[in-house]
Amino acid sequence: MDSADHDDTPITLTQHILAQQHAFPEATGDFSTLLHAIEIASKYISSKVRCAGLFNLYGAEGTTNVQGEVVKKLDVISNNSMITALRRSQTVSLMVSEENEEPIYVPEHPRAKYVVVFDPLDGSSNVDANVTIGTIFGVYRKQGPADKPAVLADALQPGSALVASGYTMYGSATTLVLTTGEGVNGFTLDPSLGEFVLTHPDIRCKPKHTIFSVNEGNSMYWSQPTLDYIKSIKLPESPGVKPYSARYVGSMVADVHRTLLYGGIFMYPADSNSPSGKLRLLYESNPMSMIIEQAGGKSTTGTARVMDLVPTSIHERCPIYIGSSQCVDELLSF
Repeated sequence: MDSADHDDTPITLTQHILAQQHAFPEATGDFSTLLHAIEIASKYISSKVRCAGLFNLYGAEGTTNVQGEVVKKLDVISNNSMITALRRSQTVSLMVSEENEEPIYVPEHPRAKYVVVFDPLDGSSNVDANVTIGTIFGVYRKQGPADKPAVLADALQPGSALVASGYTMYGSATTLVLTTGEGVNGFTLDPSLGEFVLTHPDIRCKPKHTIFSVNEGNSMYWSQPTLDYIKSIKLPESPGVKPYSARYVGSMVADVHRTLLYGGIFMYPADSNSPSGKLRLLYESNPMSMIIEQAGGKSTTGTARVMDLVPTSIHERCPIYIGSSQCVDELLSF
């Protein structure tokens, strides 16, 4: 019998991570261990999301987070899962979570090389309606001396310093999208195997597509350039040019995932109510920007590349316009 690999044998996320590690003979395995920890947390969160309605995991937990948002029960479960998995990996010296007001230091592992920032459950306001939600994460290298504990500055790095970014989307299927700076790949959780398998290799974002995604309920607060751009794509003046279609879920993971696969533009502009924007730079905008750029797209605040911004605080916000390169370029012309 031929023992050669068969085309129908799936490539798992673990195999993909190890294959990347083997490409770097000097690798210690810490980075692979870290990514595996995120994989484990994603599987656990997925299992809880799937049974939330059966075990009374919907609804509010009873507190608010640092953002002033009502904390859901699944927010707490997801946050604890990420923190526990990363701490147990012994590869992380500092974490930043949307749900924690202060940085999470890991003094028991002062020599750990990495810093992880994450939104444990993006879109959780949609949880009770069974709408697609997800976990967003970014990985940095600690900048200080290897034998010293991490400090806040190790987390306040620009997106251009990210060594990996990704998200796990909990929808009709559980999908983990990952980049380590060498393109973007998507893995779908196969319940029969209990493994993420490669289903979307080398994802590329189309240069242009006629879909836009934005909360138009805030349009009365938008700046004039944003209003002018939206008007131009909804009511094109050139003969024969079709208007863009609107698609908006209200969960960044879902809206960016669609934009990544289909093309188009997702935006959350600054406005008179939120002059600094609404989405968080460190653990939402930066990781998503790395993914989109690695897939050939672009990401901007309207005046600067998102990944060039240097955060000054862990929960800093920024406006974002992200998606197909031509769509973003057209936006910037206004």
